[in-house]
Amino acid sequence: MKKAVFPGSFDPITLGHCDIIKRGCSLFDEVVVAIGVNADKKYMFSLDDRKKFIEATFKNEPKVTVITYEGLTIDLCATLKADFILRGLRNPADFEFEKAIAHTNRRLSKIETVFLLTAAKTSYISSSIVRDVIRNGGEYQLLVPEAVKK
Repeated sequence: MKKAVFPGSFDPITLGHCDIIKRGCSLFDEVVVAIGVNADKKYMFSLDDRKKFIEATFKNEPKVTVITYEGLTIDLCATLKADFILRGLRNPADFEFEKAIAHTNRRLSKIETVFLLTAAKTSYISSSIVRDVIRNGGEYQLLVPEAVKK
């Protein structure tokens, strides 16, 4: 059974995240969406809301589970007996950032990171852009799944 952990803050989950999760389900037997908790970060949505958004979005997908965690992603993967870390790449800057993390994780734990390029139609979407659109009263509904719109 191949299990992947898709870590992130998901503040909020976007259509880009959904694309990666759905495509991850075609590659893995289980995709664990792991919402990381960072005490130094200010979130727009509560941890509980972020978890509910993802659970509602994937309520009909049995391969997806949603959890929250603190600490290193590699420690979570070891606890869950996950084989892979799943990450999405939107642009070259994402690649450079994610490459350094993947190399570090592999050095510390031997876990493999699998990168999926985001679909062209969602490659411009990021949670920080969505938060900015929300703060400024824009049409964020075009960028997020139904559960976040409510």
